[in-house]
Amino acid sequence: MNMTALKLPVAAPLAAWQRAVPLLLALAVVLWLLRGTGAAMVGIWARSDTFAHAFLVPPIALALMWRKRTELSQVEIRPSPLWLLPLAACCAVWLLGQLAGVHSAAQTALVATIVCAVPAVLGTRLARIIAFPLLFLFFSVPVGEFLIEPMMEGTADFTVAALRLSGIPVYREGLQFVIPSGNWSVVAACSGVRYLIASVMVGTLFAYLNFHSLKRRLAFIAVAIAVPVVANWLRAYMIVMLGHLSSNKLAAGADHLIYGWIFFGVVILLMFMVGSRFVDAPALAAATATAHTSSEGGGGIAHRPGPWLAAAAVGLIVAATQGLQERVDATAAAVAPSSAPVVALPVRLPVAGSSGTVSWQASDEPITRWLPAYRNAAAFDSAQYRPSDGDAGDAVGVWVGLYRDQGHDRKMITSTNVLVEEGSTAWLALAHAPGRVALPAGAAAVELRATQLRAPADPRANPTQRLLVWRVYRVAGRFVAGDAQAMLWLALQRLSGHGDDSAVLMFYTRLSEEGQGAERLQRFVAQHLNDIAASLDATSGRAPTRR
Repeated sequence: MNMTALKLPVAAPLAAWQRAVPLLLALAVVLWLLRGTGAAMVGIWARSDTFAHAFLVPPIALALMWRKRTELSQVEIRPSPLWLLPLAACCAVWLLGQLAGVHSAAQTALVATIVCAVPAVLGTRLARIIAFPLLFLFFSVPVGEFLIEPMMEGTADFTVAALRLSGIPVYREGLQFVIPSGNWSVVAACSGVRYLIASVMVGTLFAYLNFHSLKRRLAFIAVAIAVPVVANWLRAYMIVMLGHLSSNKLAAGADHLIYGWIFFGVVILLMFMVGSRFVDAPALAAATATAHTSSEGGGGIAHRPGPWLAAAAVGLIVAATQGLQERVDATAAAVAPSSAPVVALPVRLPVAGSSGTVSWQASDEPITRWLPAYRNAAAFDSAQYRPSDGDAGDAVGVWVGLYRDQGHDRKMITSTNVLVEEGSTAWLALAHAPGRVALPAGAAAVELRATQLRAPADPRANPTQRLLVWRVYRVAGRFVAGDAQAMLWLALQRLSGHGDDSAVLMFYTRLSEEGQGAERLQRFVAQHLNDIAASLDATSGRAPTRR
C-alpha cells in the first residue's frame, strides 16, 4: 500500500495564524462588546460548584481544534455570509435575555454568536471540521438549575418507594419524609444536577474521542444522561439506609455528600470501562477520503477582502445590538420616576367589596410570622384584612414587592426569590399548583400559582400551622402567573420604552385541618385584585387598567 497518499502537507505556522486573524479580531470585538455577559458567566463558574467544570471547556475546545490543525490548514477560506442571519438572531436573543433579566438566555446567545462567527468569517467547510469543538463550547454556559426541582421530586419518589419495598415505614410530605430512625429531606444538593451536568459533559467528550459511528456516539451520550440520574436515586437510598442501619452515626451529616461523590466517581468509571469495550476505529477508506479532500490548497488570505468584510459585518451586528440595549436602558432611565418609589398598596384599599358591601376591614393582628424570601425589592408593603363578620382566624394577608431598575443583583424573577429559603426550619413548602381567580363584572379570570406552607418544617412537630399562598406577577399592565411569560412581557415592556417596573403579589391565609381557606382567598382576591393593580400602575407611572 502506498502510504504517501495519507501524508498531509502542513502549512507554515505563520501562514496558519494569518488565516485566522480576521476571525480572531471578530471574536475579540464580540467578547469586548458583550464583556458584561462573559464576566457574569465566569463569576458563576467561580462561585458555583455545579458549574466549576466550565473553566475546562474553552481549553478542551481549543485542544480539540489543535488536533485538527493539519486539516484546517488545507481548507480553502470561503466566508459564508448566510451565517450572518443566525448570528443576528443570536444577537436578538441576547438582547431579549438582557432586557428580561434571563441571563442564561443571554449567555447561551453569546456562545452561539461565537460559534456562528466561525463559518461566517472562515466558511462552512472549515467550521464543519471543528464542529464538535465549537458545539462543545455550549457546556460553558451555566444552565441547568431549572432541573433541580423536578430532579429533587424524582429522587424523593424513588427513595420513598425503595424504603417501603425494604420494609421501612415512611411518612412523606413534600420533599421531607420520616422513618422510625429519623427525619430526612431532599435538598438541592441531593437533586443530582451536578452529577448529571458533569456526566453529560465528560460522556460527550468520551463519545467523540472514542467512537466514530454517530449512532454509537448518541447511544453513549444517552447512557451518560441516564446513568447519573439512576445513580443519584441509588445514592440517596443507600445514604438513608446507611444512616438508618447505623442509628444515624454514618451519612447523617456533610459526610454523605462525600460518599455521594465517591459513589458517583465509581459509577462513571464503570460507565467508561464498559464504553471502552465498544470503541470503533476509523475506517482506512474514510481516512484516505479525508486526506484526499483536505489536500486542496487553501492559500493565504492576507490580502483577500472576503474574510475581512465578513469579520467587519460580525462586529457591526454585535455593536448594533449592544447599542440598541444602551438606547433602551437610556430611554427607561429617562421615563422612570425620579424619586424613590413609595408603594401605597394594601393599606389604602377600599374596605368595600366590588359589590358595594363592606366585607373586609384592616387588622393590626398579624396572621403569621411568615414573609416571602424576596430580596432587593425597590419597595414592598404588607397588610392583613379580616371579614367584618369574622374573627382573626379568617384573616387574609397581602404582600406586594415592587421591582425597579432591575439588574443581576436586584431582579424580581430569580432562583433566589422563593417563598421559603432552602434549609429553613421554620417553614416548609409542600405543594405547588396552578390556580384561577374569577373576577367580577365579567372580567377575564386571572391565572396564579398556589402553594401550601407548613410550620414548623419538622413533620413530627405538633401542633403545626398551615398557610395557603397565592402568587401572581404584575408586568406591563397585566397579571402573569408563569416566570417565562413574565420575563417575556418584561422584555417587551422595556423595548417599548416603559422601563422595567414590575411587581409580585402574594395573598395568604391560614388553612384549617380540613383544608378550608381557598374560598376565603377567592372572595378577597376577586374583590380587591383590580384595586391593587390600579395602585401598582399609578406607582409605576402607567395609566391604571382594569382586568
